Amino acid sequence: MKSNFNKLRMILGLGALLCALPAAGDVPQTHDHHDHAAHQAQADAASTEPAKATDAPLVVEKLTREGVAVEFRATPAPGRSLTAGAIYAGDYVEVSFRLADAHNGLPLQGQFPGAWMDLTRSSTGEQAVDTTCRQRVATYLQGRVGMRPLIDLNSYFILVMNRDASISVIDPITGISGITKLYAQVNLKRPGAAWAKSPDEKRLFVTMPLAGEVAVVDTDTFKVIGNVAAGESPVVIARQPDAQYLWVGNDAAEAAASGVTVIATATLEVAARIPTGRGHHEIAFSDDSRYAFVTNRDDGTVSIVDVRALAKVRDVATGPLPIALGFSDLSRALYVADAEKGEITVIDGRSLEVVERIAAEPGLGPLRFSQDGRWGVAVNADEDVAYVIDASTNRVAHTVPVGDRPYQVAFSRSFAYVRSLGTERVAMIDLSELGKPGTPPVVTFPAGQRPPEQARDLGIADAIVATPGEAAALVVSPADTTVYYYMEGMNSPMGNFRNYGHMPRAVEVVDRSMQEREPGVYSSTVRLPESGTFEVAFLLDSPSLLHCFELEAQPNPALADAGPALTVEFLDRPRVAPVGETVAMRFRLADRRSGRARDDLADVSVIYFAAPGGRRTQASARHVGDGVYEAPLTLASAGAYYLYVACPSAGVAPNDLPFTTLRAGIAGRAATAR
Repeated sequence: MKSNFNKLRMILGLGALLCALPAAGDVPQTHDHHDHAAHQAQADAASTEPAKATDAPLVVEKLTREGVAVEFRATPAPGRSLTAGAIYAGDYVEVSFRLADAHNGLPLQGQFPGAWMDLTRSSTGEQAVDTTCRQRVATYLQGRVGMRPLIDLNSYFILVMNRDASISVIDPITGISGITKLYAQVNLKRPGAAWAKSPDEKRLFVTMPLAGEVAVVDTDTFKVIGNVAAGESPVVIARQPDAQYLWVGNDAAEAAASGVTVIATATLEVAARIPTGRGHHEIAFSDDSRYAFVTNRDDGTVSIVDVRALAKVRDVATGPLPIALGFSDLSRALYVADAEKGEITVIDGRSLEVVERIAAEPGLGPLRFSQDGRWGVAVNADEDVAYVIDASTNRVAHTVPVGDRPYQVAFSRSFAYVRSLGTERVAMIDLSELGKPGTPPVVTFPAGQRPPEQARDLGIADAIVATPGEAAALVVSPADTTVYYYMEGMNSPMGNFRNYGHMPRAVEVVDRSMQEREPGVYSSTVRLPESGTFEVAFLLDSPSLLHCFELEAQPNPALADAGPALTVEFLDRPRVAPVGETVAMRFRLADRRSGRARDDLADVSVIYFAAPGGRRTQASARHVGDGVYEAPLTLASAGAYYLYVACPSAGVAPNDLPFTTLRAGIAGRAATAR
């Protein structure tokens, strides 16, 4: 079974193979402790000059060893690079490996190669400590914090929407290795409610109801690159199948402002504002992106919107409380669940007429369809069951007991996951058992020790998401402030990811793994944040093969002045800062371009606050020599604190530089500062 976790498990287990790899694969290399946040800040300012698309690879290198022919290619992504003549820093580049049998030329399919990219020599020729290719890959496989490549082509990032105005970004490779570390943190204007991804997963769009905006997050840099005005109280957000528009539900109090805001994905400009009716709005689309369907909960209707005209076609009465909807690509029909009437209305996606009303029981909640469109699962919090709808017959195929007050549904390729308010256990319905006589068996596993209802409040975005592939899922336990990793077929989660004191509301993934785009060709699109020589390490487990290719990125004039003027290095801190006492936080500031220590800054300060979002405190820092500054911090209560450095005279705002954390506790209590 091909899954991303199988791939991760394979890669993490390849360390034992390194000692058996042929030494001929070693290439002299360098190692540098890269500051991801600094590189990402530089990458924010990719060239704005007109792009010239090219399909011709600019780097081609071939290798034949152990009976395998490997062809490495680097091709500027069409429309997303500076020029067709070279690869530049800031460019998007498609990195691919073509694997074939060296004897007969047949493609090697179903492989899980590992690949990593790191900068080994700057454009000025500067190098760090030399290490071999074998040593570097061994370091990557250990998943040690601070010893990671600049670009990892094997994994995905876990994104956790928090109750406060932030998104935690977690590297699961490090977490699976036993240490959960925060890879980055995205700071929003106001707390997020729901989100959607672009098809290439390079952009994340987050609604902020209290700000009346949608935040646009660059998932290469994990920074907010813009905020789009999205009407009053924007909550739900959905991307139509052809990705032309984003649709945002406006849960405004006034009928005239209640409806949807439509945002063009190409320009991030508002294309239309369409009043649809009163109440909360859920959104779905026909499979051909011809129509958008919007519930109006207080009006008891579903509005049908013509996407081409961006105008409402009609309202369909579906019951007094339309609470959820889903579109089946198989039946090409819309299914609307009414909580009060206990009925599911089926609307044909072409004629737009009601073709069926499926009887259930009052108490209906969320409704989702499997990836193939065959099975719909609608939960009922009053009856503690899930109704399985067969889209081929528009009938209830099964009524399945699932748990105490089910409230969310998610799908992998093999299972339907149901989360319930009153229990910590997640129910799983095996899709292969559906359609057979009798009630399908339900398997459960614990996702935490406390049920979701014990959290202060819950979000509307998904608390369960399948990992890339088909064999695992991530489950948020808001009451435990933890995200659990569950592999299908196990009795309990394989691991968990702590969330640094934040209360998690929802979880999402951004895939960075290589995909088999065509038989034997494994590729991914990456953005090169710096200029210089990149090492591209390639590892295959069977047969054992390790080789390092090279890729050159030219300096990009558009990036010369990009990023903050300063870099920051946080110096030694105490293992625990005593509550109520003043501690000295020391850090070194240097010029980003020259690397020279800056000892002439008079307005340096540290802004700090307790997780998950306490009152901000600002402390002035004084220069103590050799670019080192010292700020007195008084941590009023026990817990984790976030620390940001700012310097207005250098044009450095608090979010421009990497942050750090510090833990405050009672004297003598063990704690560790990151």
